[in-house]
Amino acid sequence: MLRLSPSAYRQMIGHAYDGLPDEACGLLVGRFRPWAEAVRFRPCTNADQSSRTYSIDGRELLAGEKEAEADGLEVVGVMHSHTHTTAYPSPTDVERSWPGWHYVIVSLRDGDPVLRSYLIDGGNISEEKVVLVGQ
Repeated sequence: MLRLSPSAYRQMIGHAYDGLPDEACGLLVGRFRPWAEAVRFRPCTNADQSSRTYSIDGRELLAGEKEAEADGLEVVGVMHSHTHTTAYPSPTDVERSWPGWHYVIVSLRDGDPVLRSYLIDGGNISEEKVVLVGQ
């Protein structure tokens, strides 16, 4: 399960639209517990500058990790948008995934945005429930 703050949810949706025509991406910042809790979203630049793939520059990832750590938090995953496909991990998403991270995908394909989250481990994809919590 991924527990997500409403403000992080709104930021992710807005960032997905702001990234058009390319995929947008960013870091989920929070805590690992028996579940993951993302209390903050840190928008990042899509280093691929692509409507089909994304990547986060290592310097931007390191800066996000340092910011999180300074607040007693950690990066628990990543969000990216799909501009032309459903909110399901592509083969590239699976190939580039890190075990233990939560992968939020926001699809903008069909008008209204669709947000879904996954755990990806060794090519195995498991969708997880997303719950909005807090203010």
